[in-house]
Amino acid sequence: MDNWTAALLTGVACIVGYLVVRVKRISSLRQAEEKIKRARNRRDESLQRAEQAVLRYKESHPTTDSAFILTLSLSELTQQLKDGSLSPEDVLYSYMEKTLAVNKKLNCCTEVLLESLDQLKTVGSNKDGLLYGVPVSIKENLAFKDHDCSCGVVINLDQPVEKDSVLVEVLKKQGAIPFVKTNLPQALLSYNCSNPIYGQTVNPHNPQKTSGGSSGGEGALIGGGGSLLGIGTDLGGSIRIPASFSGICGFKPTARRLSSQGVCPIYRGQKSVLSSPGPMARDVDSLALCMQALLCDHMFSLDPTVPPLPFNMEIYRSSRPLRIGYLENDGYMQPSPSMARGVREVKALLEQAGHTLVPYHPLKMDEIFPELMIKGFLADGGTSLLQKLKGGPEDPCLKGQFHRYRLPKWYKTIRSFLLKPKSPRISANIRALCGVRSVPDLWKQHAAVEDYIHETIAHWRSCNIDVLLCPVIGPAYNLFYCSKIPTALSYTIVYNLLNFPAGVVTVSTVTTKDEEELKHCNGYYQDMWDKLFKEAVTGGEGLPVAVQCVALPWQDELCLRFMKEVEQLVKQSKK
Repeated sequence: MDNWTAALLTGVACIVGYLVVRVKRISSLRQAEEKIKRARNRRDESLQRAEQAVLRYKESHPTTDSAFILTLSLSELTQQLKDGSLSPEDVLYSYMEKTLAVNKKLNCCTEVLLESLDQLKTVGSNKDGLLYGVPVSIKENLAFKDHDCSCGVVINLDQPVEKDSVLVEVLKKQGAIPFVKTNLPQALLSYNCSNPIYGQTVNPHNPQKTSGGSSGGEGALIGGGGSLLGIGTDLGGSIRIPASFSGICGFKPTARRLSSQGVCPIYRGQKSVLSSPGPMARDVDSLALCMQALLCDHMFSLDPTVPPLPFNMEIYRSSRPLRIGYLENDGYMQPSPSMARGVREVKALLEQAGHTLVPYHPLKMDEIFPELMIKGFLADGGTSLLQKLKGGPEDPCLKGQFHRYRLPKWYKTIRSFLLKPKSPRISANIRALCGVRSVPDLWKQHAAVEDYIHETIAHWRSCNIDVLLCPVIGPAYNLFYCSKIPTALSYTIVYNLLNFPAGVVTVSTVTTKDEEELKHCNGYYQDMWDKLFKEAVTGGEGLPVAVQCVALPWQDELCLRFMKEVEQLVKQSKK
């Protein structure tokens, strides 16, 4: 009888325990659904109120030539705002109307910042600012007072920040008007742009393709014409990849050149692979003007951790011939035919313009990609990221990626061992997902990063080059592929690891010949990732093709000057 009672009580306890866990799970999901509903309602309400405000303004200002305003470059627009030919009101409402139209097609906005309408009343006090009257879009994880920085995860919703980020404060001081927040992927660590709160952002050139990420909302909005200038963040290529996919320009400065106070990461404390906020725009001059505006005494005062280095216009405007390193591939991930062709064509234009081109090859990519990059930003095996996903749904595009992080270390170790003979690249990356084993190992990893930076700079100097021309991922992927191909990041994330400034310039479009050549590309390793990459970029005819420009740390102006040179030469060649 005692045994029967014990068994019964044990069974009841198990059932009760199961029911408690189940009820908590259901309650947690309901709370998540309610949070998501509130966030979507806030977005919808802001869009509706913005639409009403635009209609009222158009009725009271029927002569406003919005079509003309939208054709102006940033430099032209700032000039006309300064001399009074255009008013900040005409410009803001024109771009707000265009943003609303673009968002309906691309789903790129998370919220219209209605405070921008109030800012119109006081913007005249900053008429001397370099960005006076310019509407600026900002990525969702940049703090704007009284608004969420969710990073696409439910746990961060309903937690409005108490003050603006330093960059937002400086933008306002320079007369700019932040007017919309843009979409990003769930938990940021993806080069797609989708989350369970705001959904999937699509490409402005083809809605069957992704806009890239993580600053994909910015890329789509600017590429679609709804914004002239935006601020994104870059950890692994998060500015450069959306710029490439959406056919615009993007710049990742040297980390700490711009303030990161109020720029919200998905988790803090990771020091191996550095993130950096930076500008995204239609042309390089706009990027340079934004950097010039941000690198001011006001930013240096608000954030004393930023070195007080104003923008060096002399370097940006220099015309001296450059020694330019170049590479068509990094030996780790075979580029698409359009990626390699973009570099070849730009190399030829640079040589014709009198620059010296020098072959260059990055060091030890097969070793440092898993050991320094993957193990760097996932040193804890993904634990910190997974904690941020608790209590909410996971984006379908990212479930496979999150599942890999959750696998037990023993399973990853065994799977890595079994895959090594046939798929050495996949094997090494699975092993890297285990993270580091201890604090001493983390310190060794940090030391290895420092050593690699010094080795690369020595290699760079042995080649006697000023800047580097290299591919950037492209063309834009078909949907649902980004999380399946981590190795394609090798072309961009290496410059986060090295902390080299890097930017992207659109130079061409995918041709029929590119598509034909793609059919014969099998990749360097001929593994699953090579096969998936080929599938991801298939069907890209007509999509933008970009190249990447790189310089040594703190030589941001030189990097931008090189980008400007590429942009001008490409424009001249098309004439």
